[in-house]
Amino acid sequence: MRGGCIAGKRDRDRHITAPFPADEFLVMSRASATDTGGLPAPELSFATHTAYGAAQDACSHWMRQLAETEDPAAVQAEIAFWLIGPARQHGTPEGIVGGLAERLVDAGIPLRRVRIGQSVANPLISAWGVIWTSGGGAERYTVPRGMLATDSYRGSPFEHVVVTRTSFHHSLEQLVEGRDHPVLFELAAGSTDYLALPIEYGDESVQVGAFTTDRPGGFSEREVALIEALAPAIAAALEPAAMRHSMASLLEVYLGAGPADRIGKGAFRRGQTTEIEAAVLVTDLRDFTGLSERLPPGDLLESLGSYFEVVVDAVRSEGGDVLKFVGDGVLSVFSAEEHGREEACMRAARSITQAFGQPAVSNRPFVAAMHVGPVVYGNIGSLDRLDFTVVGPTVNYLSRLESAAKLLDKKAVCSKEVASILPASMVRDLGRHTLKGFAGPQAVFELKAVER
Repeated sequence: MRGGCIAGKRDRDRHITAPFPADEFLVMSRASATDTGGLPAPELSFATHTAYGAAQDACSHWMRQLAETEDPAAVQAEIAFWLIGPARQHGTPEGIVGGLAERLVDAGIPLRRVRIGQSVANPLISAWGVIWTSGGGAERYTVPRGMLATDSYRGSPFEHVVVTRTSFHHSLEQLVEGRDHPVLFELAAGSTDYLALPIEYGDESVQVGAFTTDRPGGFSEREVALIEALAPAIAAALEPAAMRHSMASLLEVYLGAGPADRIGKGAFRRGQTTEIEAAVLVTDLRDFTGLSERLPPGDLLESLGSYFEVVVDAVRSEGGDVLKFVGDGVLSVFSAEEHGREEACMRAARSITQAFGQPAVSNRPFVAAMHVGPVVYGNIGSLDRLDFTVVGPTVNYLSRLESAAKLLDKKAVCSKEVASILPASMVRDLGRHTLKGFAGPQAVFELKAVER
């Protein structure tokens, strides 16, 4: 049907992060379990993947026929059947929300916008969700932490839904200043009616779905009843997708994008490793021991956090993965598997330059060291405690280079392997020096790329 396929061409897999009206927000709240059983299913099968495209076209025709018969029960059953069947089993969040919206439009409801938010156990964001707009398709958004603790949320339709666990239906055509919440005035730009309803998950959380129309007079009572009746089926479809997204999001926060993707795809057994070529980078604060003695614990953690943020942002901006925080050290990896050693080393060097150029670390001096070579990448640890990291001679050599940077009082150093790859203008030979654990003096080079 028009844009309503599970992965329809109108769906967008683009992530956006921006402040939204309070109706976009989502918080956790207790809710009871829901029952989606007992709905009649039309004589139209969606189970066979080989006939899926034809089934989607048939569904569009079926929905239009149902709308013409003005049989709300049949329309509800058809959309619910799709939600708890193929949408739940195979749909992306964008495909589910987009498919739901298009089916409601085909049923005769002139939707302008649908937004369904999801709470998430994540230290960086408080919620994520999908927004669908008429003519614009579906795309994902995130809500940064702290956005819920604002006046935009307090007293909003979303707060009403979460606190009372009931729907909120309000016309947007004749709003009154001082009586109606400010978010309703924002929503009134282009819309005439607003409906928000609770979507209850099996973990006793409440998500919120919001629907607007631009038809004069707004939604009819029958349309409101239909959308509200679909809430359990919407929950059944979205909860598995939300769980997968939340797990992947949390893994990425703690492990980095690359390791999170590998573990999410099943690479989680001890000893399940692979050898890759990579540029490895380590940064370390100068005089962290003295700093920890001078500063109260709270100030120390704040200072450490600011330094970590600068390094992590720089590494990620160049496509690297931050694998580990060890005390005041940060271990990162730039894979050379796809574009080769030269590109990996250049990305690592650019990240160092970017990190040292940030004003936030002007009073937090740190050193950096870089090496390139084969590393063992994957799961190591005990039977019941694993870590995803890189190990091997390349990493051991890197740690000795980091010590040499402090001894030589240089901001950033690299190995001869890295120096042979980078342009000559980016490095300076510092001579040969003894590195603990390695036979004979080793060549050490200064990375001049950090000097802007």
